[in-house]
Amino acid sequence: MARAGPSGRPAAGPGAARTARRGRVALPSVVAGGALALSLPPWGWWPLAFAGAALLAWRLGGLGLRARLLAGWLAGVGCYVPGLFWAREFNWYGAAVLMAIEALSMGAAAALVPPGRGRLLAVPAAFTLVEAVRMRWPFGGLPIGGVFLGQAGGPLLGAARLGGPLLLTAVVWLGGAALAEVAAGVRRAHPGPLAAGALALVVVVAVGLAGALAPDGGAPVARLRVAAVQGGGRHGVSDEAADRPSAFAAQVAATRRLERADGPRLVLWPEDVIALQGPLAGSPEAAHMSAIARRLGATVVAGVTQPASPTTFDNMVVAWGPDGRIAGRFEKVHRVPFGEYVPYRSFFAHFATLSGVPLTAVPGHGSGLLRTPAAPLGVLVSYEVFYADRGRSSVRAGAELLVVPTNASSYSATQVPTEELAAARVQAVEEGRDLVQAAPTGLSAVVDHDGDVVLRSVLGRRQVLEATVALRTGRTLYERFGDLPALVLSVLALLGGWAAGRRRAAGWRGGFR
Repeated sequence: MARAGPSGRPAAGPGAARTARRGRVALPSVVAGGALALSLPPWGWWPLAFAGAALLAWRLGGLGLRARLLAGWLAGVGCYVPGLFWAREFNWYGAAVLMAIEALSMGAAAALVPPGRGRLLAVPAAFTLVEAVRMRWPFGGLPIGGVFLGQAGGPLLGAARLGGPLLLTAVVWLGGAALAEVAAGVRRAHPGPLAAGALALVVVVAVGLAGALAPDGGAPVARLRVAAVQGGGRHGVSDEAADRPSAFAAQVAATRRLERADGPRLVLWPEDVIALQGPLAGSPEAAHMSAIARRLGATVVAGVTQPASPTTFDNMVVAWGPDGRIAGRFEKVHRVPFGEYVPYRSFFAHFATLSGVPLTAVPGHGSGLLRTPAAPLGVLVSYEVFYADRGRSSVRAGAELLVVPTNASSYSATQVPTEELAAARVQAVEEGRDLVQAAPTGLSAVVDHDGDVVLRSVLGRRQVLEATVALRTGRTLYERFGDLPALVLSVLALLGGWAAGRRRAAGWRGGFR
């Protein structure tokens, strides 16, 4: 028989108390992750990233290790289930596993945060360090879904010039932790956390201002008329069902609009629109591209796939000069796991059908610099635009303009195309370069070195985007120093957070507990 409480009602047992405690952890954590997801494209409500980070930072206060792991993992579920929802189009089972595993990254970050004092330093440090790992591991990492992408449309984008995606990630989590600290100070009427949180918010604003004023690639050394050609057509079509000849014909038809005396000097076609069953050399498509370049009197850059062996293929970007000759080529470095190759194929074959990825893309090894008669170009092929090191390596090699030939036509929704455009905006700011992106069904775009979208296509529509872009040779701080400063500062901040958490508090204790 249940024991009666002071009110005469049966008192809650220990099981009910544990359930209530778990609810107090689970609900805020999932809501925090959902707010982070809604800050990303296609929703793009960037202020919600700070609200979500604040809620999770508050919820981690006073929790033990296992509870912090749970809170972080649930926040990851709230973030990555909607953030990676596009993966369901390929395999529901694989998508569920991917979401669950990616959510573990937030669980790991939450576990690194001290439960008491010091969270103001430790929260941004831990989540930045774990995000650095997630961007690189496993299978080359998965930057898609990173919170930095939501800030492409926000006022802090300039911070990418200073520290790239990791600094953008850090300012989101620092801003969130600062808001939580300020709220705790107000609630407890204690000046300590209020002052610390306010100071951290000043730091966030200062980083944004410093990024806006930092070296941005310098003054233009020349200007170039460019065109991004989008042939148009249905999107949401699987690779096996894609009509490659029709895609090529659509690109040719759209390019005819450029046959005039004042046409562009550089024409960008998407990735993989010249899909060959044999080698490029001597093919009818190669002759056709050569003729197009001569008629336009322009450099034409296009994505080409060709067999490399019975089990492999090349995913290249090829440039034809105004004389019709091939001026250069670049092979994609960052391949899409489970899209362009299957790691540990024999193992994963036990869990899913892999017939959709019958061939393996040959990995390239170049810097991404493609020297052409129009300009030295930094090439980021599709998925590579999410990787900061690809833009940086090409600019360090001498690229004066970034180009992104991509193919997102297999995605039926706008999620991946809009995130890809956000990544392109971040790349442009990081490297201080204008950027041109072309996709067969969208999104194609022209982005300036400040990350502003000058022109953007409509999904599915046949369009040719023409613009005059600047060529630059200057260097941003991020291009010079890369991720190292952000990583070092994060390690020091995490150590400082734990040191502060171990000190005995003389007065008010617990921060935003």
